[in-house]
Amino acid sequence: MALIACQGASFGYEGNRAVTGLNFTVQNGDYLCVVGENGSGKSTLIKGLLRLKNPIEGSVLMGDGLKPAEIGYLPQQTAAQKDFPASAYEVVLSGRLSARGILPFYSRKDKAVVNENMERLDIEPLRTRCYRELSGGQQQRVLLARALCATKKALLLDEPVAGLDPVVTQELYRLIEKINKETGITIIMVSHDVLCAVKYASHILHLKNKQEFFGTTAGYLKSTVGKAFVGGERND
Repeated sequence: MALIACQGASFGYEGNRAVTGLNFTVQNGDYLCVVGENGSGKSTLIKGLLRLKNPIEGSVLMGDGLKPAEIGYLPQQTAAQKDFPASAYEVVLSGRLSARGILPFYSRKDKAVVNENMERLDIEPLRTRCYRELSGGQQQRVLLARALCATKKALLLDEPVAGLDPVVTQELYRLIEKINKETGITIIMVSHDVLCAVKYASHILHLKNKQEFFGTTAGYLKSTVGKAFVGGERND
């Protein structure tokens, strides 16, 4: 069974249908990029996969014992979140809350997982720094480490590079690809940057308030919708 499967699923937003006709599957280890114009239903889909929204019709099935609470999630940051008064270590540690269950204290295992992921994302030197004093790129690395602490199977990333400069953006994309390849964790990422999507992702889901395309990146580049969306911006 697929790790995540949408079967004829539709989701609403503020009383309207935001995205319909979703039929796709995500296998263990896939790197799926969800693309489309603003308002095409990308973020609504992510909330549906997290079970923060119930489908209007159809279903979302999860295999391999995956539960919504075991999915690492990196949402779009708000201004208030960027000003959070805690250390980088404390922010990353909070990613272990769902795994802790009813236990009142973080375990030795929780702290080991945090240390491992801070080292993986090269943010160990930032552990005592206040989160709100970090640069945008450093904050995103901290939040990515936090999301990794919540999962062994799947990461959902909603516009993780929004507002970052081009150099930091490329560094973060390469880091996400490295996580996918080295750990086997499945990546589902929403992005407006279709050029980076086709460079790093194994699969593409194109939305325009409905499913316009789902398949491999190579298939997307050959498709009518892929050629129209990528256009002449792609440099081989």
